[in-house]
Amino acid sequence: MVAGGLMLSAFAPSVSFLIFSYGIVVGMGCGLVYAATLTITCQYFDKRRGLALGIVTTGTSAGGFVYATLQNELIDLFGLDGCLLIIGALALNLMACAGPMRPLNLPGYYLKQRAALQRTEEPEPLYTKPTAIIIDAGLDLKAKPDSTDNAAVLKLLINKDCTQQQDSERERNGQILSYSIVARAIKKRIRPYGDYFTETAELLQDRIFMAFCIAIFLFSLGAFPPVLFMEDVAQSEGLIDGVALIPLVSIVAMTTGIGKLCLGILADMRWVNSLHLYALTLTGSGVSLLLIPLSRSYVALQILCAAVGFFSGNWSLTSYITTKIVGIERLSQAHGILMCFGGFGITLGPPVVGWFFDWTQSYDLAFYFSGSCVLASGVFLFLAALPCWNKTTQEQSSAGEDVDSSEQQQHTLDCDKVASVA
Repeated sequence: MVAGGLMLSAFAPSVSFLIFSYGIVVGMGCGLVYAATLTITCQYFDKRRGLALGIVTTGTSAGGFVYATLQNELIDLFGLDGCLLIIGALALNLMACAGPMRPLNLPGYYLKQRAALQRTEEPEPLYTKPTAIIIDAGLDLKAKPDSTDNAAVLKLLINKDCTQQQDSERERNGQILSYSIVARAIKKRIRPYGDYFTETAELLQDRIFMAFCIAIFLFSLGAFPPVLFMEDVAQSEGLIDGVALIPLVSIVAMTTGIGKLCLGILADMRWVNSLHLYALTLTGSGVSLLLIPLSRSYVALQILCAAVGFFSGNWSLTSYITTKIVGIERLSQAHGILMCFGGFGITLGPPVVGWFFDWTQSYDLAFYFSGSCVLASGVFLFLAALPCWNKTTQEQSSAGEDVDSSEQQQHTLDCDKVASVA
């Protein structure tokens, strides 16, 4: 999907076609690749899971750094169409990278296929000899073994067994026809989806997980659009002429990779609360975005971009924290829900920021909006993860247990009084 969407975008006749080929096809492919890669990594690593996630997600930062640096050169040499074709051909290497990845637990369809092959190798007998035979009391079995009466009895038993088997087959066919085959097929198809939505509702009822989803949405809404407008801010403020040798986007990508590694190592330490660490990175990223409109030099803008990139490396912590909240068994489903919230934020962010620029003809209000969203996400997640909430829940549960125990004791005393009177 990624490679095909990129190559198809090279022949796009209009922007509407690009929205489909690049935005939908490539976007869905990248989302599937990203979610599957993080899920597989969490399943394969346990002790150093944070470091493993940091190393794996660093590849996106390295690719972003290289692509942002070589993009202009590719466009100058081969044009936009040639650039998309080259990147699409490089994206085909994703298939080679996915080759060594194997599930630790064999999937259900593979087990069914293997069971089917075993059944075909060992065919079942067409007729199974009955283990118990019920004989009428009127038959005489005291005859001699070689007598003709025994032969008559054996013939009667065989005929009776065949007739019983035919009757049971007719009853079974009647039962099958009594049920609607279409209804059973529909129920069989719908049941997994019903179970999935039930589990999703249970996940969304978790306070920590729901707060994490909201924080991801606000972070995606505010953190990604400013990266697209960094160079425009520098040029509009007269801080640089033309295009820099190392664009600000490349600085963000490079520091994001460093942040992923450092934050992944910190998450593996026992004395570090990964959820509080994530909230701290959100707060730092929000403060950096709020300071960008106040910068009056290109060096200050580079430093703030590096800070934003470093704190944006918290994406390596999402799967780690999700595993801590819901467990490794429900990681795939929970991570998909998180990415859904993040996808909504990424989709809404650029149009909102662009609308602020069209309204004010300045990027200041757009950066204030983005920084406020990211800062609010950090504060909200930190407040939702405070230990006092768990303490209150435990006190309520213990109070309920005390009430139940007191009621039980009162009931026991009443029973004792009645027994004594009796």
